[in-house]
Amino acid sequence: MTARIFKPARNAMTSGTANTKHWVLQYVPDTAREVDPLMGWTSSADTQAQVRLRFPSKEAAVQYAREHGIDAVVQEPKRRGTNIRPGGYGENFATNRRATWTH
Repeated sequence: MTARIFKPARNAMTSGTANTKHWVLQYVPDTAREVDPLMGWTSSADTQAQVRLRFPSKEAAVQYAREHGIDAVVQEPKRRGTNIRPGGYGENFATNRRATWTH
């Protein structure tokens, strides 16, 4: 049984960072998903695909995998760069704007 340990990315629909502080151990599916011919639902006989374990740190997740004999691959999170404009939000309402007000 193989698994991957990763830190989930933030939701693209919000600017918040909820649910991104913990590490997740998720099993890699052993079998491919199948489409039910009658209803069109996607299903799988692999029940381990439903398991997602959360840990407070990467070390705790790796230790759990080691103790239970799980072959785990750790995926390091990508660092998110800051998006800071020189003038900031207030520049939209400055009285000395060079461009015309369009909105």
